[in-house]
This record gives sequence, structure tokens and C-alpha cells, in this order.
Amino acid sequence: MELLRDDLPAREDLPWYVAPVPEFVEDLGLRLVWLVVATNVLGTLFGFYYYGLSPLEPDFVWEGSQFALEPLAMWPLVPDSPVATLFIALAFGAWALGRSNEYLTALAFFGCLKLGAWTPFVLLAFQSDFAYTGVLMYNFLFWSHLAMVLQGFVLHRIGDFPVKAVALAAGWYLLNDVVDYFVPIIGDPHHTLIPAEEITASGVVHTPGPHRIAAAGAIALTVLATFLALATRVEKLEAGIDSLDSAVDSREDGQ
Repeated sequence: MELLRDDLPAREDLPWYVAPVPEFVEDLGLRLVWLVVATNVLGTLFGFYYYGLSPLEPDFVWEGSQFALEPLAMWPLVPDSPVATLFIALAFGAWALGRSNEYLTALAFFGCLKLGAWTPFVLLAFQSDFAYTGVLMYNFLFWSHLAMVLQGFVLHRIGDFPVKAVALAAGWYLLNDVVDYFVPIIGDPHHTLIPAEEITASGVVHTPGPHRIAAAGAIALTVLATFLALATRVEKLEAGIDSLDSAVDSREDGQ
């Protein structure tokens, strides 16, 4: 396992809207891939704690957390951001081990773009309601989630976004939108708690105004992620680019 990689896939000649991150930033992230993986694993652990999991609590869930309010059967669909950081840790880790997986890459791209942008959107839309978090936590949530977006736009270097992989990722995050805002299946809508909605002893009161704003942001970002993933696929096909082949060629040239 190399701590600092030098066998990087070539930077492709893609339009700015699918590859907006400067090349030196992409290269730095790929060279320090194991640091990126470790950071995302730590982010995942913190995220699960933020939603309520804690080994220090008697039932492993702290009172008043979102996990404490949600039916156990719906837990896999609740911690959106921690799952997204887990996807990107797995996607980059798989690439670093020479086992790139297009499905993980697509799931990571959707998760990082959607949740990375949705959280700052909500923080700005309901800024006064998040005053309870304090300045440090507010800024941590804001900038760490924007960093997820940046990571997502590096994934074109290690994946080609085939249609099947994009369909899986779009389906997963569309399912999240449905249960989060429209058809919860069990209990109430399961989107991440926002303080603009009242939390009572009996559950969350999904105030129509804030609920619709949060839903509109989530759906718009799912559509955007789908468009950008497919646009990346089309641009690569038109340019005759295959990231996985490029990675293999780079490794062979370095030997």
C-alpha cells in the first residue's frame, strides 16, 4: 500500500462544468488518497454519532437524536451524509487498491454532490434556526460538506460513469427523496432534521414551508447529479476516454 501515489490517471480534456476542480487539486487528492480515505471514514463515524449512535449510551443511541425518533427499519435511509462519505471512502479506496468499481464511484459522486450541496443550502436557507449549533459547528458543517462536493468532482479521474452505474445511484437517491419527503413507508418523512421544523415528544412536525424548501433542494440536486454524471459519460465517449484504461497505462508506463 503506497502512502503517496505517483501513478495517477491522466487528466482528461473535459468541459469545465463536469471537471471544475483545478488539475493540481485533483492530483493532490489522488496522491494523498489514503489520507482522503481516512478523513472520510472519520467523517462517517462522526456523522453516525451526529445522527445518534453512541457506544456510551445504554441502548447505543442518545436520547433526542434522529435515530431515537426513527423506526429501526428506516435507519439505512436516514444518515444521508455519513453514507455519502462512506461511499467516497470506498470508491477511492477501491481505486487505490487497483479494484475500481463503477457502482461505488457513481454512488460516491451522487452522494457527495447531493449531500455536500444540500447541507450548505439548508444552513443558508434556515440560518437563524441553526444558531443553536454555535459558530464553530455551523462552519464545520458548512465547509466540510462543500469539501464533499469538491471530492465528488475528482471522481471523473477514476471512473467513466456507465449508464448502469448511474441508474443505480440515481435510483438510490431518488428512493431517498421519496421516503424523505413524500412517502415515508413507515412513520413520518425521514429527511435530516432541520430546526425550522418543530420537534415534539411525539415526533417531528413537518411544517409545510420549510419541508417544501428542503425537498426542492434535494430533488434539484438529484436531477443535477444525474445530468452531470451522464454528461461526463457522454463527454468521455465523444473524446474516446476510458479512465480505467488510462490508469492501467499510467501504471505500466511507471514500471
